[in-house]
Amino acid sequence: MAEHGGCCPPMDLFRSEPMHLVQVIIPIESARLTVSYLGDIGLIQFKDLNAEKSPFQRTYAGQIKRCAELARKLRFFKDQMSKADVKPSAKSDAKAEFNLDELEVKLGELEAELTEINGNSEKLQRSYNELVEYKLVLQKAGEFFKEAQSRAAAQQTEVSSQQAAEESLETPLLKDQESTADQGKQVKLGFLTGLVPKGRSMAFERILFRATRGNVFLRQSSVDEAVIDPNSGEKVEKNVFVVFFSGERAKSKILKICEAFGANRYPFAEDLGKQAQMITEVSGRISELKTTIDAGLLHRANLLETIGNQYEQWSELVRKEKSIYHTLNMLSIDVTKKCLVAEGWSPIFATQQIQDALQQATVDSKSQVGAIFQVLHTKELPPTYFRTNKFTESFQTIVDAYGVAKYQEANPGVYTVVTFPFLFAVMFGDWGHGICILLATLFLIFREKKYSSQKLGDIMEMTFGGRYVILLMALFSIYTGLIYNEFFSVPFELFSPSAYACRDAACSEATTIGLIKARDTYPFGVDPAWHGSRSELPFLNSLKMKMSILLGVAQMNLGIILSFFNALYFRNPVNVWFQFIPQMIFLNGLFGYLSLLIIVKWCTGSQADLYHVMIYMFLSPTDDLGENQLFPNQKTVQLVLLLLSLIAVPWMLLPKPFILKAQHNRTHQGQSYTPLEGTEDSLQVEAGHDAHGHGEFEFSEVFVHQLIHTIEFVLGAVSNTASYLRLWALSLAHSELSTVFYEKVLLLAWGYNNIIILIVGIIVFIFATVGVLLVMETLSAFLHALRLHWVEFQNKFYEGDGYKFAPFSFALLSDEDE
Repeated sequence: MAEHGGCCPPMDLFRSEPMHLVQVIIPIESARLTVSYLGDIGLIQFKDLNAEKSPFQRTYAGQIKRCAELARKLRFFKDQMSKADVKPSAKSDAKAEFNLDELEVKLGELEAELTEINGNSEKLQRSYNELVEYKLVLQKAGEFFKEAQSRAAAQQTEVSSQQAAEESLETPLLKDQESTADQGKQVKLGFLTGLVPKGRSMAFERILFRATRGNVFLRQSSVDEAVIDPNSGEKVEKNVFVVFFSGERAKSKILKICEAFGANRYPFAEDLGKQAQMITEVSGRISELKTTIDAGLLHRANLLETIGNQYEQWSELVRKEKSIYHTLNMLSIDVTKKCLVAEGWSPIFATQQIQDALQQATVDSKSQVGAIFQVLHTKELPPTYFRTNKFTESFQTIVDAYGVAKYQEANPGVYTVVTFPFLFAVMFGDWGHGICILLATLFLIFREKKYSSQKLGDIMEMTFGGRYVILLMALFSIYTGLIYNEFFSVPFELFSPSAYACRDAACSEATTIGLIKARDTYPFGVDPAWHGSRSELPFLNSLKMKMSILLGVAQMNLGIILSFFNALYFRNPVNVWFQFIPQMIFLNGLFGYLSLLIIVKWCTGSQADLYHVMIYMFLSPTDDLGENQLFPNQKTVQLVLLLLSLIAVPWMLLPKPFILKAQHNRTHQGQSYTPLEGTEDSLQVEAGHDAHGHGEFEFSEVFVHQLIHTIEFVLGAVSNTASYLRLWALSLAHSELSTVFYEKVLLLAWGYNNIIILIVGIIVFIFATVGVLLVMETLSAFLHALRLHWVEFQNKFYEGDGYKFAPFSFALLSDEDE
């Protein structure tokens, strides 16, 4: 390979980068640093030489476990920061260099401190929440008792026996409570106070009543604001309750019910003086706790801020170290246990960079022995690596979604850059809609630095990733829109006046007899006079249908030509003579001929019926064409093309399996004879990977395989050509939808001469245009263009059974880790 200046030679997308299998023997003292430097370059894909070992049996399992523990601590810090709404700073102020041991100690100390702060904070917060609830109980329950005492006093002064009877439910209870003289004679009533969740208060009351058979007295009062529950830490609306009971058995039942309903109980004194004293004490403790909690939160916030400043740096270091040890575990250790042996794929252009990195690692690790770099010869299929930039990457992704190219086969991505947005635009042609999509895409491109550094939603991320595809789609849509002369379905005389004019001044015969040609032909695209005329649909349908066939046949021919270049590159003459040539003859003998007839008809202005010509070319090829004749000796040409197309089918089917069998026999008749690499590769590919080494050649399998390919191509030639008619169908649908929205929404609203109806009409038109034409139609045309590339174009030459080059690179770690 020729040497190029700079680190990266000019990009060549047509074939994947030439790769080689390399072996690196690394002294064990410089192994970690060497792999680190290779990760910085990111141009070597290591092979796992310890595949038979479990992860726990590998050399560096302990270090990976340490890294996993550090990653767990960092996740803990991240979780704590997100709860405290502290964002990790993107760039660390202090560029302190940590090694893994120092970081392990540092993170351990920080975790212990943060855990202790959290534990203390939780305890203090729980105590604070309990005291807040206790204060509420003291206030609300105190009101119950004050109210009861005032009622009792009122009853003593009251003479009426009826009123005394009405209040007898409460008064005796309170009198019993307050009575101190007759404790021996009367039953002492107990009471419990606390808070119960408001949503469960009714059920709480019913269960209490049933469990004690009505031998309780319950009073409840709702708390104005929701309080934080000490147990769950969540805000809950609660009721303060006081329940009076008689006997220890009733008390034990009530305690169990309180526990089941999550009711928090608090002690309460009957004496009013003690109640006031307790409220004062509780209020004092609440203010003290509040001050302590605030100080703790401030300390915690400062600690998290300190962690946040270096979080990204630590996280990156742990990710790198973990990936380094994962890679070191893929290396095999030498018998002497003094060096590690690595094998991997790398592009040939990266050889010098890798050697420089190995030399630098030896110097920096102060190793006495340098790493040994050598190229291995192998018959393994190398990985596929295309060097893409931000523009070509999205187009390559479209191809890779179908299948990764086999090593060094022709890459359809080169042509997809142009053909994909062009076929999309053929279906989407409207320069007004194209400008709308262009503006949206330019917005994404101008803000790509911002968007590329932040996490986006799934749909937004997909749209942003394909911004350059959409840019070209928009530009091509403007171009095809100018050809169709459609701006939101409205024609414009952009390049010159229309070539047609009315027969008279009143234009009365325009819709009946039609227009007359008064000027030179419209220079670019469709003449605006066609739009709205009686013959608009027949004319545009004919134009777009024939154009679709021409584009389809051209793209399918390109696919077959690329199969020829693949056969030449892989030195496979069988595929040239018995695949490329008959396929070209068959496709062009039928549909290439149809394309030629379309062009001749356009050039000559003939009235010939092409459907008739093509149908009777098969049904009665010897009949005279009559008025359908487009050029002299057309019948003879058709007979020759028909015969060649019929010959091409057995030409594709029969010779290839017999030639492959003969090649196999010739290759394996002598043990000492070594086959050419290209020949063996072609045998393995053609025989469906059954002819490995000195294995048997399955002729029946190869023949059936070839039969399937032949039938697929013959039927596909017809179905694929018909499939390209979707270009016409979607273009027609897009145009008609635009016309409907313009005429039936915008013009209809305009005709009412009412400002409100006009505004509503404009809003509906905008939403319909954006929602249906700019979103749904764009997606529809995108998917159809995708299908045309994957099925109609790529199946002519593209195997897509390779595997992607996945180098060990630190640049890819953050995405994978996320």
